[in-house]
Amino acid sequence: MNANNSSASQSKFPEQIAITGIVPVVALDHADNAVPLAKALLAGGINFMEITFRTRAAAQAIANVSHEVPDMHVGAGTVLTMTQCVQALENGAQFIVAPGFSADIVRYCQENGIPVVPGCATPTEITECVRMGLSMVKFFPAKLYGGVSAIKALHAPFPDLKFLPTGGVNSDNMEEYLKLSCVSAVGGSWVCPKDLIEDGRFAEITALSREATDRIRARNA
Repeated sequence: MNANNSSASQSKFPEQIAITGIVPVVALDHADNAVPLAKALLAGGINFMEITFRTRAAAQAIANVSHEVPDMHVGAGTVLTMTQCVQALENGAQFIVAPGFSADIVRYCQENGIPVVPGCATPTEITECVRMGLSMVKFFPAKLYGGVSAIKALHAPFPDLKFLPTGGVNSDNMEEYLKLSCVSAVGGSWVCPKDLIEDGRFAEITALSREATDRIRARNA
């Protein structure tokens, strides 16, 4: 894919995830849980999910969702290496999220027209992302690095950049982040706790997702 298409794909991504406002961060031990989880999130109004490469099931889980739940935008998270990045894309990942900044991964995603959201916590890292033409960064770990106050401070020198805060974001504080104009969405796992996934309690995940999306829609109304 050419550079123009890559830029368009990247630039639209913050607007797309802002519609829902939440990107669930998912770690799956069993790929078979991926499809019912994706359907449960969709039923609760969430159409983005980040399946992390923290487990061996990640690649297959991404493939399962990509093939069987076309309405879900499935991405790969905790992408640390080019090998993981390539594997994720080969299995149908529609976006890449990383805990840190890797110029090689960013460049590869741009060349292939895939939105990429690297993790950043300092002005130096963010400057590199801006220099490479990115429109969004993952502010991680958000709570540890100053939360809402830190994002406000970073927004001043980077006024055109959007943030995806992750790490310590939950039901109690998500609205503090989302009220910031520079925050497109928040990332977190509170809508899909690991114990509910492992126990197959997907109706409860739908309820948690619906509660979160209802609050976001009410705030935006």
